[in-house]
Amino acid sequence: MEQFDQSLETFMNNVGWLAPFLFILLHLLRPLLFIPVIAVCIAGGYLFGFFEGALLSFIGLTLMSWISYVLVNKFPKFREKMSRLKDKIFPNRTLSVAQVMILRIMPFVHFHLLSLYLMEITKSLKEYMAISALGLIAPAILYTAFGQSISEFPWYVTASMFILLAAMFSFIERWQNSRTESD
Repeated sequence: MEQFDQSLETFMNNVGWLAPFLFILLHLLRPLLFIPVIAVCIAGGYLFGFFEGALLSFIGLTLMSWISYVLVNKFPKFREKMSRLKDKIFPNRTLSVAQVMILRIMPFVHFHLLSLYLMEITKSLKEYMAISALGLIAPAILYTAFGQSISEFPWYVTASMFILLAAMFSFIERWQNSRTESD
């Protein structure tokens, strides 16, 4: 990870004013390069500082959401693959928008899988993009600002944060189920 950050910093310093565009392009190529979202956002905070790094990560992630929408709706095989993954990871489960947003904060949860859930919840591209963009604000800010700190925390602090997010996810599911049963 440290070597990746150093290589990226050297490259970005050499490209000058193109650096922000190339960073957004890195967000778009990230799935093909098997680079986790958190790694790119950490690099953004390191290279551009908190505000610009978070803004560029938000733009890159939002464009990636749009690309996810296009891929799922234009390529049936991609949609089938994502649906199989969804059935494997979350069998017989419907997620709410709030649950998807919490999962977006968790590192290493499949980006396109969460996008598929949002597509199934929403009725149009406009609604999907609005909800998706709202759900990308927190990860862009958190990963950019605290990503480096999170990666340096002892394992038990990181595990505690993961357990807290999992508990919130579970609480929302139970709360929604109780609302549904009472209706």
